[in-house]
Amino acid sequence: MELTLLGTGTPAGLPRPGCPCAVCAVSVAARSRGATSVLVDGALLLDLTPGAVLAGARAGHSLAGVRQVLLTHPHDGPAVELPPGLPAAGRVPDGRELSVISGHRVRAVPMDAPGTGYEVTGPDGGRLLYLPPGGAPAGTNGSSGQRPYDVVLADVLGRPEALARLRASGALGPATDVIAVHLDHDTPPGPELDRVCAAAGARAVPDGTTVAVGEYRAVPDLPRRTLVLGGARSGKSYEAERRLAAFPDVVYAATGGSRDGDAEWAERVGLHRERRPASWQTVETCELVPLLAEEGPPLLVDCLALWLTDAMDRAGAWDDAVWVRSGRQRLRERTAELVAAVRATRRLVVLVSNEVGSGVVPATASGRRFRDELGRLNATVAGECEQVLLVVAGQALVLRQ
Repeated sequence: MELTLLGTGTPAGLPRPGCPCAVCAVSVAARSRGATSVLVDGALLLDLTPGAVLAGARAGHSLAGVRQVLLTHPHDGPAVELPPGLPAAGRVPDGRELSVISGHRVRAVPMDAPGTGYEVTGPDGGRLLYLPPGGAPAGTNGSSGQRPYDVVLADVLGRPEALARLRASGALGPATDVIAVHLDHDTPPGPELDRVCAAAGARAVPDGTTVAVGEYRAVPDLPRRTLVLGGARSGKSYEAERRLAAFPDVVYAATGGSRDGDAEWAERVGLHRERRPASWQTVETCELVPLLAEEGPPLLVDCLALWLTDAMDRAGAWDDAVWVRSGRQRLRERTAELVAAVRATRRLVVLVSNEVGSGVVPATASGRRFRDELGRLNATVAGECEQVLLVVAGQALVLRQ
């Protein structure tokens, strides 16, 4: 089975007409994207969009052989005219199956939002799942209990939890080629788009790309250990959470605890919890070594700065005399234990920490001590991670890849 992506953008396309945003400004030439439309083996067209015939011609394909046109969602972009010779476009009711004269079998997959997803099985047995913009499979399954899909085309950036559901049900496996479609101006094009997609185990391709189902390809590089650094309100926690949004059953290790009587802290914690998927498990603890040693789902640690605060409390490291007598040694032993656990862990791990040393020098000896120890901890943990990011003003800079 062969797929040609005639377009990979949202119904309005990219750039959006009249939009003054920075992403639309740079989404020109090869970075522009038409509304998502997929031609399957030259015989089945999924979503009819403006300029489909011209898009097919650019990709080296004619639509003259199309035997079935299926829609996934109401079209709210520019007006669409049915090109001469093409059969009328329609939608398959949820759960129903359709046999195409070309030998393809299509099953309509119910969505949790307006629209219809399509599971397509080719004459050669190749299997494709195509999801509408803003849609995820209703329930937990889109695979009918069969082997994982060969290719999944989905709104990866808008609905990453769709991939989480597919992974949880076994419909998305390690070899599944996940391609991001319905791309909008939420994420800048180029390296940033590639990085965000790779974090979800997906990839983005230009309009006109042809994909051979089942053909060998390199799987997107997903670092097993990632350290995300940033200052206060830099967006580092959001960046860390986004990296695991496409994975089910994430364990979120919150090292800050609940601070009784602190309403402002409770509000911060509440906002973080509301942002996380409901399927994630939150564990409030500073005992990170056992979590890192366990087998289990991906682990997100937020954050190492609060973990260090707890470690310094336990070591009595805030007191100058205790620090000299025993605190320094006890703290170094505890941090070395954590670093060793990061090195040995078999889990997919994302760690968050505050970047320090760029601001005002603390006025107290204990403050300078904390700054120095956090800098050392960040450096040693970074040395054990395959990827290190620095988030500044919401923008993630790759320091180590």
